[in-house]
Amino acid sequence: MLKVGIVGGTGYTGVELLRLLSTHAEAEVVMITSRAEEGVSVDELFPSLRGAMDLRFSTPDVKLLATCDVVFFATPHNVAMNMVPELLAAGTRVIDLSADFRITDADLWSKWYHETHVCPDVLATAVYGLPERNAEKIRSAKLIACPGCYPTAVQLGLIPLLEEKLVDPSRLIVSAASGVSGAGRQAKIDNLFTELSESFKAYGVGGHRHLPEIEQELALAAKGPVGLTFTPHLLPQVRGIHATMYAEMIDPAVPLDEIQFLFEKRYADAPFVDVMHLGSTPQTRTVRGSNMCRIALYRPQNRDTLVVLSAIDNLVKGASGQAIQNMNLMFGLPETMGLQGLALMP
Repeated sequence: MLKVGIVGGTGYTGVELLRLLSTHAEAEVVMITSRAEEGVSVDELFPSLRGAMDLRFSTPDVKLLATCDVVFFATPHNVAMNMVPELLAAGTRVIDLSADFRITDADLWSKWYHETHVCPDVLATAVYGLPERNAEKIRSAKLIACPGCYPTAVQLGLIPLLEEKLVDPSRLIVSAASGVSGAGRQAKIDNLFTELSESFKAYGVGGHRHLPEIEQELALAAKGPVGLTFTPHLLPQVRGIHATMYAEMIDPAVPLDEIQFLFEKRYADAPFVDVMHLGSTPQTRTVRGSNMCRIALYRPQNRDTLVVLSAIDNLVKGASGQAIQNMNLMFGLPETMGLQGLALMP
């Protein structure tokens, strides 16, 4: 049984980790930290976990965390980087759900997060935790940088096209929308129900922090530079990400059914990617609460632009579920363990 520690367990990704790990057959959460909630029982803060988690929040202590087999960081950026080097030195494996280790260039990270990276030497040791691309590296990794929610939905939709050089990598456009839980569990006027209800808006149009992460990883798939225009939007709902991707075909003679076959073949062994039949439309409600990504392909008016639709739950496949998927791979467990739950309907 794996001994699991969670740093920063009071946010939405933290409680989602607890929900999913509570029924995991080979993992036990033995420690969960929060400075603000020290001494408070987990089920007092999250009554949904009554009877499932008999733990109290404690102050983060690296020496105690180092007794765990694996530690998850469900924290804002600039927290994990201050503790990870010591945990790695103690032989504890780390899965970071924040952005601290996703961008491999420390200067680029600092540009987007407006702080100095305190352990740039560790960046080179981190494995980017997208199982559908890096499963073998994840198996032997000591430190996993779990992908962001938007980057997960976008990469799964575009990687097959870039790997096979079917589209122009310099002319990629993504319009994506997220439920408000993607903003975290915090008190902000913009996140109030009365501000969000019956409204829809773009944000981060001039530049979103997920952009350099997405471009970095898509460039690896394309084996060359990519040009991406990325516009995120806020949905008046709790969970879900829907990404619509536009890519210009290099060879318009390639039929859509051949590209469909390519996607089906690419993800044939990926248990959490569902390539839907042609003409399908993925919806956020069909992935809510699950670790599944559903993808559909279109070629409007049979012209030269491919449209890829991708839907995930931002808290599961976009965060905590994918983190557990990485843990399973790291420790030689079945990839799907603890993640077999189906989407919630209605």
